[in-house]
Formats: sequence, structure tokens, C-alpha cells
Amino acid sequence: MQPIQSNGYAVFFDDSLKQLKKLLDESQYSKVFFLTDLNTSQHCMPLIGKYLPDLEDYDIIEVDPGEENKNIDYCIGVWRMLLDFGADRNSLLINLGGGVVTDMGGFAASTFKRGIDFIQIPTTLLSQVDASVGGKTGIDLGSIKNIIGTFAQPKAVIISAEFLKTLDERQLRSGFAEIIKHGLIADRDYYYRIQQVPLENMPAEIVYRSVEIKNQVVTADPFEKGLRKTLNFGHTIGHAVETYSLMNYSNPLLHGEAIAVGMICEAYLSFKHNNLSEQELQEIVAYIRSVYTDYPLKTASYDEVLEFMRNDKKNTNGNIGFALLKTIGACDYNIYLSEEQIVESLDYYRSITV
Repeated sequence: MQPIQSNGYAVFFDDSLKQLKKLLDESQYSKVFFLTDLNTSQHCMPLIGKYLPDLEDYDIIEVDPGEENKNIDYCIGVWRMLLDFGADRNSLLINLGGGVVTDMGGFAASTFKRGIDFIQIPTTLLSQVDASVGGKTGIDLGSIKNIIGTFAQPKAVIISAEFLKTLDERQLRSGFAEIIKHGLIADRDYYYRIQQVPLENMPAEIVYRSVEIKNQVVTADPFEKGLRKTLNFGHTIGHAVETYSLMNYSNPLLHGEAIAVGMICEAYLSFKHNNLSEQELQEIVAYIRSVYTDYPLKTASYDEVLEFMRNDKKNTNGNIGFALLKTIGACDYNIYLSEEQIVESLDYYRSITV
């Protein structure tokens, strides 16, 4: 598979870790740093050692895994470690991990000494098809996801199928939600094709096509002024449900599990307010429910979920914004709905999952 060219950088697939060695050999970086979490230090750094056996002069900065740690306090810790290790403006930060590591690492690199180079090596299916591509970096502020961040392009993105072998089924299923989303918003044929793929042995061409779809969108609209907003389908409600779960449960929903809830609710809103046919609504709902366990959404959680939505960065003048399907494979954006309409979609989800 040929590299995908994005906004000033390439996304490498075949022999991608060999490409990392080539990039480092051709560079003149003063220092190289790896940002990892506890999981990727254990399971993924050995692969780096396999492909870069001669890489010796580097330091590892390790953070705790989990969305709850993607915050300014951990980011300050990353900046302090860079300072302690003597990082200068000619240093490179390699972010090796899932979306938390690539989001926070990209933000830390883009702001440290007004910006140092970084490379994204996403190790989860979710981060490979979503978080690592597009030049968005970010951290959470309290309960609000990705509200602090920058647009900053990496020097490269390295995607290797070998890392997916380190994931359990739940993590794979979480990442698969973004693949479903890509089909729903942009490629009808792809949406039907992914329904035939084995989750436990994800074909490389599926990952490639999802990255291709996202890249087409973000290169056309790098700063999210228009088309890029379609990538938010399922996320206005999904992010709020994810945050609610994170704040209230010891075993919270993973990102993709919450986005699955959001896609059902927002498919309903697409039917009610953007001309999605009832047949396609039922088809979408049936497929998503065949992949994901129903979430016990309670009316008692509505106020808190709505409050999280009120703080969504996509809102304008206090209006809650959505990207809604017009058919499978096509999506509109900048659709603003009332809280009563949103509650109706939450009620719909409860009615079909009780």
C-alpha cells in the first residue's frame, strides 16, 4: 500500500516501522524521546527495538493509561520531563500509543518551546483510523473532552498492523466504531463491506480505507470550518455519554462504545430532521446493536449528559451542533437542534434497548 499524503506529511503502512528508521537516519535531531503509557511500554516498545536495534540515544516518558489522565497535569509532567532530559527545539517526540498518547503528545510537542517535531505511532485500532491523522492535538479540561488543543501536523504517521495483535477484543471493537462512522458519512459501499470483516483479524485494507476517508476530509478542511465537521457524526451525544460514564462508573465506556450510542441517537435525529429514511435508520440501528452491547441509559442521567453537550466545542451561540446523515454514505453538518429534540433521541435509544 502506498503512503497516504496528508497536509505536509505522509501516513506509512507497509513496512512502516522500517520507514521510521529511515526517517530517523535522514534527520539531524539533537535528541529523540518516546512518549508511552504503561501498556505500550510493555507491549509495543519491544517492536520498536526489533526494527530500530541501533537506536540507543533516546529517553522514554511514561504516563498512566486512560482518558482520565489526558489533562493539563499530566501534560505538565511531560513538559517537565522534556526539560529535565534536556530537550531543545531540535528534538523529536515520538508518540507511541493510543488516542490519549497521540492527542496529548501532539499537544505537548506543539507547545513545548513553541513547537518541536513529533511523529505519531498509533497502536490501537481507534487511534490508527482516527486520532493520529488530521493534525488535531488536545487534552481534556475537567469533564470536557479535547477542549484545549492545537492544530499541528506531525512529521509522519506510522501505522503497523503488528500493534493490533496486542489488543483485546473490546479495544478492537471500540476502534471499529470509527470505521463504521467513516462508512456512514462518506462511503456506502465501504459501510456494507465492513460488515463482512472479522473483528479479531482486521484486514489492512480496511484500516487503509478508513485513513483514506478521514484524510480526504481533513486535507479539504484542515481547520474544521466546514466539511471536517462531518467526522463528528455520533460524537455530540457520544462524547457526552462517554464523559458521563467516565465520571460515574468505575468501569466506564470506551470511546467507541459511547460513539455507538451516539450514532444510534444521531441516526434517529437524522431521520427526524435530515431526511434519512426510516428503513435506513432501522438498518443502521440493527447493525450497530449487533456489534455493541446496549448501554443502560437512564433518564436520571439526562441533565448531566445535556450539560456536557452544552460545553461541546462544536456549539455556536449556545446552540448544540450536529452532523447528521442524509443517507448512508452522505452527511450534512451545522445542524442545530433544541434540547427537547436531543432528549427525544435519548428516549428513542432507551425505548429500543430496554
